[in-house]
Amino acid sequence: MWILLAILSALCLGFYDVSKKQSLTDNSVAGVLLLSVACSSAILLPFLLLSRTGAIEQESVFYVARVGLIEHGLILLKSVIVLSSWLFAYIAMKNLPLTIVAPVNATRPMWTLLGALIIFGERLNLWQWAGVTVIIVAFFAFSVVGKMEGIRFKSNRYVWCMLLAMFLGAASGLYDKYLMKEIDHNAVQVYYTVYQTLLMLPLFAVLQKRQKTSMPRWRWWIVGISVFLVMSDFFYLLALTYPDSLIAVISTTRRAGVIIPFLYGSIALHDKHVREKSVCLMFVLLGMVFLLLGTI
Repeated sequence: MWILLAILSALCLGFYDVSKKQSLTDNSVAGVLLLSVACSSAILLPFLLLSRTGAIEQESVFYVARVGLIEHGLILLKSVIVLSSWLFAYIAMKNLPLTIVAPVNATRPMWTLLGALIIFGERLNLWQWAGVTVIIVAFFAFSVVGKMEGIRFKSNRYVWCMLLAMFLGAASGLYDKYLMKEIDHNAVQVYYTVYQTLLMLPLFAVLQKRQKTSMPRWRWWIVGISVFLVMSDFFYLLALTYPDSLIAVISTTRRAGVIIPFLYGSIALHDKHVREKSVCLMFVLLGMVFLLLGTI
Protein backbone atom coordinates (compact mmCIF):
# COMPACT_ATOMS: atom_id res chain seq x y z
CA MET A 1 0.00 0.00 0.00
CA TRP A 2 2.79 2.45 0.86
CA ILE A 3 4.40 2.08 -2.58
CA LEU A 4 1.05 3.05 -4.18
CA LEU A 5 0.93 6.12 -1.94
CA ALA A 6 4.48 7.00 -3.06
CA ILE A 7 3.42 6.75 -6.73
CA LEU A 8 0.40 9.01 -6.12
CA SER A 9 2.72 11.47 -4.37
CA ALA A 10 5.04 11.39 -7.40
CA LEU A 11 2.22 12.26 -9.81
CA CYS A 12 1.13 15.17 -7.62
CA LEU A 13 4.73 16.42 -7.40
CA GLY A 14 4.95 16.46 -11.19
CA PHE A 15 1.89 18.70 -11.54
CA TYR A 16 3.13 20.76 -8.58
CA ASP A 17 6.31 21.63 -10.53
CA VAL A 18 4.27 22.62 -13.58
CA SER A 19 2.06 24.85 -11.43
CA LYS A 20 5.12 26.51 -9.90
CA LYS A 21 6.66 27.31 -13.26
CA GLN A 22 3.46 28.83 -14.61
CA SER A 23 2.81 30.82 -11.43
CA LEU A 24 6.31 32.29 -11.39
CA THR A 25 6.34 33.54 -14.99
CA ASP A 26 6.60 37.35 -14.78
CA ASN A 27 5.68 37.19 -11.11
CA SER A 28 7.18 37.84 -7.66
CA VAL A 29 8.97 34.83 -6.14
CA ALA A 30 8.28 35.81 -2.53
CA GLY A 31 4.71 36.80 -3.38
CA VAL A 32 3.89 33.52 -5.11
CA LEU A 33 5.45 31.58 -2.25
CA LEU A 34 3.40 33.54 0.30
CA LEU A 35 0.14 33.03 -1.59
CA SER A 36 0.81 29.33 -2.17
CA VAL A 37 1.56 28.53 1.50
CA ALA A 38 -1.43 30.65 2.54
CA CYS A 39 -3.68 28.65 0.19
CA SER A 40 -2.23 25.41 1.59
CA SER A 41 -2.99 26.58 5.13
CA ALA A 42 -6.55 27.43 4.08
CA ILE A 43 -6.96 23.89 2.74
CA LEU A 44 -5.54 22.21 5.87
CA LEU A 45 -6.87 24.34 8.73
CA PRO A 46 -10.44 22.97 8.47
CA PHE A 47 -9.08 19.48 9.21
CA LEU A 48 -7.45 20.85 12.38
CA LEU A 49 -10.62 22.64 13.48
CA LEU A 50 -12.87 19.65 12.71
CA SER A 51 -10.50 17.39 14.66
CA ARG A 52 -10.71 19.68 17.68
CA THR A 53 -14.50 19.88 17.59
CA GLY A 54 -14.86 16.12 17.28
CA ALA A 55 -16.36 16.23 13.78
CA ILE A 56 -13.37 14.17 12.64
CA GLU A 57 -12.83 11.22 14.97
CA GLN A 58 -9.44 9.91 16.08
CA GLU A 59 -9.86 6.74 14.03
CA SER A 60 -10.11 8.78 10.80
CA VAL A 61 -7.14 9.00 8.44
CA PHE A 62 -7.75 12.77 8.34
CA TYR A 63 -7.62 13.28 12.12
CA VAL A 64 -5.03 15.83 13.31
CA ALA A 65 -3.59 14.76 16.66
CA ARG A 66 -2.68 17.14 19.47
CA VAL A 67 1.04 17.80 19.96
CA GLY A 68 3.05 19.28 22.82
CA LEU A 69 5.34 22.29 22.95
CA ILE A 70 8.48 20.30 22.15
CA GLU A 71 6.77 18.73 19.14
CA HIS A 72 5.72 22.18 17.94
CA GLY A 73 9.37 23.23 18.12
CA LEU A 74 10.42 20.24 16.03
CA ILE A 75 7.73 21.01 13.46
CA LEU A 76 8.76 24.68 13.38
CA LEU A 77 12.31 23.59 12.55
CA LYS A 78 10.95 21.55 9.63
CA SER A 79 9.06 24.65 8.47
CA VAL A 80 12.28 26.69 8.44
CA ILE A 81 14.17 24.00 6.49
CA VAL A 82 11.41 23.47 3.94
CA LEU A 83 10.65 27.17 3.49
CA SER A 84 14.35 27.89 2.89
CA SER A 85 14.46 25.08 0.33
CA TRP A 86 11.36 26.36 -1.42
CA LEU A 87 12.59 29.93 -1.54
CA PHE A 88 15.76 28.88 -3.36
CA ALA A 89 13.78 26.43 -5.52
CA TYR A 90 11.30 29.11 -6.60
CA ILE A 91 14.12 31.46 -7.57
CA ALA A 92 15.74 28.70 -9.66
CA MET A 93 12.43 27.64 -11.19
CA LYS A 94 11.65 31.21 -12.25
CA ASN A 95 15.00 31.79 -13.96
CA LEU A 96 16.04 28.40 -15.38
CA PRO A 97 14.45 26.08 -17.98
CA LEU A 98 12.00 23.59 -16.48
CA THR A 99 13.72 20.78 -18.38
CA ILE A 100 16.88 21.42 -16.35
CA VAL A 101 15.48 22.28 -12.92
CA ALA A 102 13.06 19.36 -12.64
CA PRO A 103 15.49 16.55 -13.60
CA VAL A 104 18.36 17.93 -11.48
CA ASN A 105 15.97 18.27 -8.53
CA ALA A 106 15.04 14.63 -9.13
CA THR A 107 18.54 13.63 -8.00
CA ARG A 108 17.52 14.57 -4.43
CA PRO A 109 17.11 10.91 -3.27
CA MET A 110 20.80 10.37 -3.96
CA TRP A 111 21.73 13.22 -1.62
CA THR A 112 19.28 11.86 0.97
CA LEU A 113 20.96 8.48 0.66
CA LEU A 114 24.42 9.98 1.05
CA GLY A 115 23.15 11.96 4.03
CA ALA A 116 21.93 8.74 5.63
CA LEU A 117 25.39 7.29 4.94
CA ILE A 118 27.09 10.13 6.79
CA ILE A 119 24.56 10.88 9.56
CA PHE A 120 23.04 7.48 10.33
CA GLY A 121 26.06 5.39 9.39
CA GLU A 122 24.17 3.42 6.77
CA ARG A 123 26.18 1.44 4.24
CA LEU A 124 25.52 1.42 0.52
CA ASN A 125 25.44 -1.84 -1.41
CA LEU A 126 26.66 -2.37 -4.97
CA TRP A 127 23.34 -1.39 -6.59
CA GLN A 128 23.13 1.79 -4.55
CA TRP A 129 26.68 2.80 -5.40
CA ALA A 130 25.87 2.14 -9.06
CA GLY A 131 22.82 4.39 -8.76
CA VAL A 132 24.83 7.17 -7.11
CA THR A 133 27.49 6.95 -9.82
CA VAL A 134 24.99 7.05 -12.71
CA ILE A 135 23.13 10.03 -11.20
CA ILE A 136 26.37 11.95 -10.69
CA VAL A 137 27.24 11.31 -14.35
CA ALA A 138 23.77 12.56 -15.33
CA PHE A 139 24.23 15.66 -13.17
CA PHE A 140 27.45 16.61 -14.93
CA ALA A 141 25.83 15.81 -18.28
CA PHE A 142 23.15 18.39 -17.46
CA SER A 143 25.90 20.92 -16.79
CA VAL A 144 27.26 20.28 -20.30
CA VAL A 145 23.81 20.71 -21.86
CA GLY A 146 23.31 23.83 -19.76
CA LYS A 147 26.36 25.41 -21.39
CA MET A 148 24.61 25.08 -24.76
CA GLU A 149 21.99 27.48 -23.39
CA GLY A 150 24.54 29.79 -21.81
CA ILE A 151 24.00 28.36 -18.31
CA ARG A 152 27.30 27.70 -16.54
CA PHE A 153 26.75 25.54 -13.49
CA LYS A 154 29.86 26.85 -11.70
CA SER A 155 29.08 30.55 -11.95
CA ASN A 156 25.33 30.84 -12.47
CA ARG A 157 23.69 32.03 -9.22
CA TYR A 158 20.38 30.44 -10.13
CA VAL A 159 22.08 27.07 -10.46
CA TRP A 160 23.49 27.54 -6.96
CA CYS A 161 19.97 28.36 -5.75
CA MET A 162 18.82 25.10 -7.35
CA LEU A 163 21.59 23.16 -5.60
CA LEU A 164 20.90 24.77 -2.23
CA ALA A 165 17.21 23.94 -2.60
CA MET A 166 18.10 20.34 -3.44
CA PHE A 167 20.44 19.89 -0.46
CA LEU A 168 17.96 21.49 1.96
CA GLY A 169 15.23 19.26 0.53
CA ALA A 170 17.41 16.21 1.13
CA ALA A 171 17.97 17.38 4.72
CA SER A 172 14.22 17.71 5.13
CA GLY A 173 13.77 14.14 3.90
CA LEU A 174 16.19 12.83 6.52
CA TYR A 175 14.45 14.89 9.19
CA ASP A 176 11.07 13.49 8.11
CA LYS A 177 12.34 10.00 8.85
CA TYR A 178 12.83 11.06 12.46
CA LEU A 179 9.62 13.11 12.78
CA MET A 180 7.35 10.32 11.56
CA LYS A 181 8.56 8.15 14.44
CA GLU A 182 7.74 10.82 17.01
CA ILE A 183 4.75 12.88 15.75
CA ASP A 184 1.42 12.25 14.00
CA HIS A 185 1.89 12.75 10.25
CA ASN A 186 -1.23 14.92 9.85
CA ALA A 187 -0.12 17.18 12.71
CA VAL A 188 3.25 17.63 11.02
CA GLN A 189 1.67 18.54 7.67
CA VAL A 190 -0.91 20.96 9.09
CA TYR A 191 1.30 22.78 11.57
CA TYR A 192 4.39 23.06 9.38
CA THR A 193 2.25 24.56 6.61
CA VAL A 194 0.67 27.09 8.98
CA TYR A 195 4.09 28.00 10.41
CA GLN A 196 5.38 28.58 6.89
CA THR A 197 2.62 31.11 6.28
CA LEU A 198 3.43 32.90 9.54
CA LEU A 199 7.12 32.97 8.63
CA MET A 200 6.46 34.24 5.09
CA LEU A 201 4.38 37.23 6.20
CA PRO A 202 7.27 39.19 7.81
CA LEU A 203 9.75 37.89 5.23
CA PHE A 204 7.64 39.20 2.36
CA ALA A 205 7.17 42.53 4.16
CA VAL A 206 10.94 42.92 4.59
CA LEU A 207 11.67 41.97 0.97
CA GLN A 208 8.99 44.32 -0.30
CA LYS A 209 10.45 47.20 1.69
CA ARG A 210 14.17 46.61 1.09
CA GLN A 211 14.17 45.17 -2.43
CA LYS A 212 10.94 46.76 -3.63
CA THR A 213 9.40 43.36 -4.27
CA SER A 214 6.24 43.82 -6.30
CA MET A 215 2.87 42.52 -5.21
CA PRO A 216 2.19 39.12 -6.80
CA ARG A 217 -0.22 38.73 -9.69
CA TRP A 218 -3.00 36.32 -8.88
CA ARG A 219 -3.11 33.21 -11.06
CA TRP A 220 -5.14 30.07 -10.56
CA TRP A 221 -1.91 28.12 -11.04
CA ILE A 222 -1.07 29.24 -7.48
CA VAL A 223 -4.03 27.25 -6.23
CA GLY A 224 -2.62 24.33 -8.23
CA ILE A 225 0.66 24.67 -6.30
CA SER A 226 -1.22 24.35 -3.01
CA VAL A 227 -3.60 21.56 -4.01
CA PHE A 228 -0.96 19.32 -5.58
CA LEU A 229 1.53 19.96 -2.77
CA VAL A 230 -1.00 19.19 -0.03
CA MET A 231 -2.02 15.98 -1.79
CA SER A 232 1.59 14.97 -2.43
CA ASP A 233 2.65 15.58 1.17
CA PHE A 234 -0.40 13.73 2.51
CA PHE A 235 0.37 10.62 0.45
CA TYR A 236 4.09 10.90 1.26
CA LEU A 237 3.74 11.30 5.03
CA LEU A 238 1.05 8.63 5.20
CA ALA A 239 3.35 6.22 3.35
CA LEU A 240 6.08 6.84 5.94
CA THR A 241 3.77 5.71 8.75
CA TYR A 242 3.71 2.12 7.47
CA PRO A 243 6.13 0.01 9.58
CA ASP A 244 7.60 -1.74 6.55
CA SER A 245 8.01 1.43 4.45
CA LEU A 246 11.48 2.38 3.22
CA ILE A 247 12.39 6.08 3.08
CA ALA A 248 14.90 5.52 0.26
CA VAL A 249 12.30 3.77 -1.91
CA ILE A 250 9.61 6.36 -1.16
CA SER A 251 11.94 9.31 -1.83
CA THR A 252 13.16 7.77 -5.07
CA THR A 253 9.66 6.85 -6.28
CA ARG A 254 8.37 10.37 -5.62
CA ARG A 255 11.01 11.87 -7.91
CA ALA A 256 9.79 9.75 -10.84
CA GLY A 257 7.15 12.44 -11.24
CA VAL A 258 9.87 14.49 -12.96
CA ILE A 259 8.60 13.07 -16.26
CA ILE A 260 5.49 15.30 -16.07
CA PRO A 261 7.24 18.70 -15.83
CA PHE A 262 9.89 17.54 -18.32
CA LEU A 263 7.25 16.73 -20.93
CA TYR A 264 5.44 19.97 -20.18
CA GLY A 265 8.62 22.01 -20.55
CA SER A 266 9.43 20.25 -23.81
CA ILE A 267 5.99 20.46 -25.43
CA ALA A 268 4.23 23.49 -23.94
CA LEU A 269 7.18 25.77 -23.07
CA HIS A 270 9.33 24.76 -26.07
CA ASP A 271 12.54 24.41 -24.04
CA LYS A 272 15.70 23.97 -26.11
CA HIS A 273 17.98 20.92 -26.56
CA VAL A 274 15.24 18.52 -25.51
CA ARG A 275 16.92 15.53 -27.14
CA GLU A 276 20.15 15.99 -25.16
CA LYS A 277 18.23 16.63 -21.95
CA SER A 278 16.15 13.49 -22.57
CA VAL A 279 19.32 11.40 -22.58
CA CYS A 280 20.41 13.01 -19.31
CA LEU A 281 16.97 12.37 -17.83
CA MET A 282 17.16 8.71 -18.81
CA PHE A 283 20.40 8.43 -16.84
CA VAL A 284 18.70 10.01 -13.82
CA LEU A 285 15.83 7.53 -14.06
CA LEU A 286 18.28 4.64 -14.54
CA GLY A 287 20.15 5.74 -11.43
CA MET A 288 16.84 5.83 -9.52
CA VAL A 289 16.10 2.26 -10.64
CA PHE A 290 19.51 1.16 -9.36
CA LEU A 291 18.79 2.84 -6.01
CA LEU A 292 15.47 1.01 -5.81
CA LEU A 293 17.08 -2.34 -6.65
CA GLY A 294 19.63 -1.74 -3.91
CA THR A 295 16.97 -0.95 -1.34
CA ILE A 296 14.20 -3.46 -2.01
